[in-house]
Amino acid sequence: MTTSTEPTQGNETAHARLSLDTAAARNLATTTKTPPQMQGITSRWLLKVLPWVQVSGGTFRVNRRLTHTVGNGRVEFVSTGSEVRVIPAELGELPVLAGYAGTDVLQELAAACEQRDFAPGEVIVEAGAPADRVVLIAHGKLARRGAGRYDAETDHGVLADGDFYGAGVLGEEDPGTWEHSLRALTSGTVLTLGRADFEAIAARSPGLADHVAAFRGAAPGRSNAHGESAIELASGHVGEPVLPGTFVDYELQPREYELSVAQTVLRVHSRVADLYSEPMNQVEEQLRLTIEALRERQENELVNNREFGLLHNADLRQRVHTRSGPPTPDDLDELLATVWKEPSVILAHPRAIAAFGRECNARGLYPGSVDLGGNAVPAWRGVPVLPCDKIPVTAAGTSSILCLRTGEKSQGVVGLHRTGIPDEYQPSLSVRFMGINDQAVISYLVSAYYSAAVLVPDALGVLEDVEIGY
Repeated sequence: MTTSTEPTQGNETAHARLSLDTAAARNLATTTKTPPQMQGITSRWLLKVLPWVQVSGGTFRVNRRLTHTVGNGRVEFVSTGSEVRVIPAELGELPVLAGYAGTDVLQELAAACEQRDFAPGEVIVEAGAPADRVVLIAHGKLARRGAGRYDAETDHGVLADGDFYGAGVLGEEDPGTWEHSLRALTSGTVLTLGRADFEAIAARSPGLADHVAAFRGAAPGRSNAHGESAIELASGHVGEPVLPGTFVDYELQPREYELSVAQTVLRVHSRVADLYSEPMNQVEEQLRLTIEALRERQENELVNNREFGLLHNADLRQRVHTRSGPPTPDDLDELLATVWKEPSVILAHPRAIAAFGRECNARGLYPGSVDLGGNAVPAWRGVPVLPCDKIPVTAAGTSSILCLRTGEKSQGVVGLHRTGIPDEYQPSLSVRFMGINDQAVISYLVSAYYSAAVLVPDALGVLEDVEIGY
């Protein structure tokens, strides 16, 4: 019996093929394939948990009771998106303007204030520099420091939301130089009113120049614990006393939210749509991925847009800071205290949730979970903690955590949209055929309309400067 050996190649023996090769067989087989995959698709929890309100007129107006407190020694502000303004009447908290009643002049002074956003470590005022402005702290913490007795820097306390520094600059003939430095301990916002601007307005306003020298105390106005104008009531009375008359005052210029839009033009060549739509429709798949991208942008805008985004529309008094840097259970308790009336959900970047988990592990705590739409999600104090990668993480490794009360009946945070629009493909999202050009390319206009509104300030709280890499 003879054996034949075939030529060898390397360390293996090459044999003649006895059956059909798989590469050739694939020419007769139908490949099992998936729809196009997209890594950028996320859970988009914010879009799921927000109740959506129909905005038929394209604009949503939030009417609130008139709210501000005069005579409590602290300056109050209003914020519209990222823009912060001082309430003109609150300038009466400055000793030099106490009791001054010139409404138009106070509005002009308020308009002259310049906004400055600062980061931790920035110096707002340098000791020894000319004192040329008053500093109003809208939000954040500033350390007041000066030269000590033994050539060492001395801490003179912390200024925070509503405090002011340098009020004497506006009333003194020669304010001289700054006695202390103001260094930022956290991020925040200040408004500054320059002495030159104040004197220019005083020169045009009869009565203000005479008032500067007098310091008169303003009688505190009647208000409730939230700063809303008080509603006069009587209770526990006997007989027929004269009951107090009252009315509920409203804001004269309520906030209005206009629907924003995210749009793109989807283009598909007619040859592709005609010849390559089996087993999957090419136009439908292109449209599906385009809509996913629009929804991702929608959630990003609801968090970060400077006009209506949640990070920029949280009231200054609803912003808290961590005690030591990383998000501890104590910090989340503090955050829940800002939205203590029926908090609905906590939103955080996945890395912030991981940082919170590490802090819980270090203390031997194990947060529970709750059922949300059939999903078991982590929770703290019974409030779901949901991931949202649209919350930014800074280069310094810090982020923010949001706490929301949702729903129109609960006076919470609501999403705004408009359904019933022409060519509606999904609620408040339309796909319009734009035609075919000379290159046989089919175009579709894809549009999504949306916004968000915070009905009352205590519906949204923010835990800021959370260290996630600690």
